[in-house]
Amino acid sequence: MEKRIYPHPIESVSTPEPYARQSFTDARKAVDALRALYERNTEFLRNSFDQLSGGNDENQRFRAFYPEVGLTTTSYTRVDTRLAYGHVVEPGHYTTTITRPDLFDSYLVEQLRLLMKNHGVPVTVGESETPIPLHFAFLEGTHVKASVADQIMRPLRDLFDVPDLNNTDDHIANGTHEPAAGEPSPLAPFTAQRVDYSLHRLTHYTATSPSSFQNFVLFTNYQFYIDEFCDYARKLMADGGGGYDCFVEPGNLVTKAGESQPHEGAMLTRMPQMPAYHLCKPGHAGITMVNIGVGPSNAKTITDHIAVLRPHAWLMLGHCAGLRNSQALGDYVLAHAYVREDHVLDDDLPVWVPIPALAEVQVALEDAVEEVTGLEGYDLKRIMRTGTVATIDNRNWELRDQRGPVQRLSQSRAIALDMESATIAANGFRFRVPYGTLLCVSDKPLHGELKLPGMATDFYKRQVAQHLSIGIRALEKLAEMPSERLHSRKLRSFSETAFL
Repeated sequence: MEKRIYPHPIESVSTPEPYARQSFTDARKAVDALRALYERNTEFLRNSFDQLSGGNDENQRFRAFYPEVGLTTTSYTRVDTRLAYGHVVEPGHYTTTITRPDLFDSYLVEQLRLLMKNHGVPVTVGESETPIPLHFAFLEGTHVKASVADQIMRPLRDLFDVPDLNNTDDHIANGTHEPAAGEPSPLAPFTAQRVDYSLHRLTHYTATSPSSFQNFVLFTNYQFYIDEFCDYARKLMADGGGGYDCFVEPGNLVTKAGESQPHEGAMLTRMPQMPAYHLCKPGHAGITMVNIGVGPSNAKTITDHIAVLRPHAWLMLGHCAGLRNSQALGDYVLAHAYVREDHVLDDDLPVWVPIPALAEVQVALEDAVEEVTGLEGYDLKRIMRTGTVATIDNRNWELRDQRGPVQRLSQSRAIALDMESATIAANGFRFRVPYGTLLCVSDKPLHGELKLPGMATDFYKRQVAQHLSIGIRALEKLAEMPSERLHSRKLRSFSETAFL
């Protein structure tokens, strides 16, 4: 169908009725107002698109804006200095745009409740000056056929706002954002459009809904771990759930507690790039596991997007090269420091920034290893070593001149090398998400010790189940902690956003 060419510009802009800014002293009511405003404005965009696709081309532009929540304080209020979040650092006006308040409902209520409690001032809800892109206004799971868009005479960008990647960045999270004179300071680490972008990417990469993601996340670089996790979760569901409500697989296949088969969703004929699996509990307190594949680029990509969900912790479980002669295949490595030669985060988090070990995560991992293996104290040293993990971007680093890499690894006191762990930890540090790493030694290339044919299969069968059990138990321990204890002040910068 040929596009009609319009010789004259758009004559008018159609928007919803103006929304009067309101003040709230109750966090629940403030979030309800955000939800109502968001639903009204996105519905306006959807209805406008439907009208145009039906042939009603009115020679006008359609626009609606993201909701905005703000706070103004004029006092250097003394707050509980033990808290890592829930307060602003100095007097001023602070705002953030909001998207999907339905998805972030409990998170928003908690953040606003803490703000009002700590500063004794109301929050305001109104419309921002940031338009909602049409792409982000459709309901989750909506499929727009190309033939529908063909019914619209003008280019879509003439009629609706589209994602503006020039203004979608991580300057706030990176600590490089500088508000212009008279501009409010950011209240949250991510803007609404940045969040929407990641929510759409998560659906694409994992083939599951963002609403299925849990607050405790396991990353792995091997399908063996996913297979074991699925077996564990399905058995758990068949046996009644063990405290978990349901198990969600790619294609949004949902198996409820007490059932042995999915009761909704669609079996996929082709797996996505980084499939995700969710063992769900109320309040998103369960466990999500993602197969990120191999390499730091994948590790950065998926953590860039999961970070907008504000999880409480993420851990890396995977295989690594053991660098010490005293290590054996199957030994565990608990990372307490990282050498970063992955390079994917160099522009966002300079390599001179240290990535500290987080005590709460380290203790949970070590306690989990003791519980699952039955070893403790000095005996634990037989199978686990704590030390520096190096992450590199060249999978075949062994084939290079080894004098440089080996010398650096030795000088750094590294005990293991992989391609993802430092990236995941560094992005956790960057996005204020508690992180940790427990790896399993699968080969020792510096000592000529590689898995022989047949050895690999036996090794995986024996070791993966135990390693996964340790990861699950560690996250369950972290889930038992109050969130204000788990979210460390070590992850907060000089001038920090109030929202977690």
